Amino acid sequence: MKKIIYSLVALSFIACTNVDEQVKEEYNKHQNSKQQEWAIAIHGGAGTILKKNMTDSLEQAYIEKLNEVLAKGEDILKNGGTALDAVEFCIHIMEESPLFNAGIGAVFTNDGKNELDASIMDGSNLMAGAVASVSTIKRPISAARKVMENSSHVMLIGKGAELFAKEQGLEIVSPNYFFIQKRFDQLQRIKDSEKQQLDHSAEPEQKDKKFGTVGVVALDKHGNLAAGTSTGGMTNKRYGRVGDAPIIGAGTYANNNTCAVSATGHGEYFIRSAVAYDISALMEYKNLSVNDASTEVVMNKLVKLGGEGGVICLDKFGNVAMPFNSAGMYRGYRLASGETEVLIYQ
Repeated sequence: MKKIIYSLVALSFIACTNVDEQVKEEYNKHQNSKQQEWAIAIHGGAGTILKKNMTDSLEQAYIEKLNEVLAKGEDILKNGGTALDAVEFCIHIMEESPLFNAGIGAVFTNDGKNELDASIMDGSNLMAGAVASVSTIKRPISAARKVMENSSHVMLIGKGAELFAKEQGLEIVSPNYFFIQKRFDQLQRIKDSEKQQLDHSAEPEQKDKKFGTVGVVALDKHGNLAAGTSTGGMTNKRYGRVGDAPIIGAGTYANNNTCAVSATGHGEYFIRSAVAYDISALMEYKNLSVNDASTEVVMNKLVKLGGEGGVICLDKFGNVAMPFNSAGMYRGYRLASGETEVLIYQ
């Protein structure tokens, strides 16, 4: 009798082992056969970005800036730098460019202020940091990283976040540092309207709109993933509105076991859908590939709710996914294998 029991236990163990192997095989068949030594993907916002509305010079400016960001990330990652460093320092470039709605290119609130949000997450330990509604921190993404590394909190907002950043030795600037005349003029055209305008729309009645957020996801040589997102929010926003960019699990998420995600779009929908975490969860619990998981969330779940935008994702193997359900998304990626691309339109 004991022999029979032992045999049944052994058979059960073998069966379970085979099931585990089948699951692994199902997951791995979706991945590249070669593990990337490092990888990086970036975005600069999504929305109604159409070729017919883009001048050649402006299109070239975006392409050059996106390539500059990718080159910075490559330099950090191929020389052994961390994914967190790549995320932070690449976002610095976009925060300091008026081409994007982040940092110096931030849009204005209803009362004529710039309110900035940012977040960052470390996939190796699930640590995260964020700041929201700040107006004097020159590089919000760096403040988010300081919150993650040098505080016991995840998110700080407003004056408290600014005080913390100053105590951490980060550069503090006058709110006027972020003033861009084009952005201010944009606010004036719709200030008396309750309509909230998403970044670059020329006039409120036009359907052209861009969801102004920048983001970076990276995989380093140590096998660690990281994600970061930074934004100036929504033109003409009121009442201290905060979108998905600084919310971990909505606009930003990273987990070494699955993927790193940065989102751009209509923040309220991304918050309600927990978009960034949902992609990771589909990979972890349903064994979907990063492409299948992100496509399901952005092109199916989000669309059903009425949400518009997109994401950039990297999995632990260096596979890239960049689905979006809008007309365009400023985006690009670069891999250790040498593959690189910068794209704007569908």
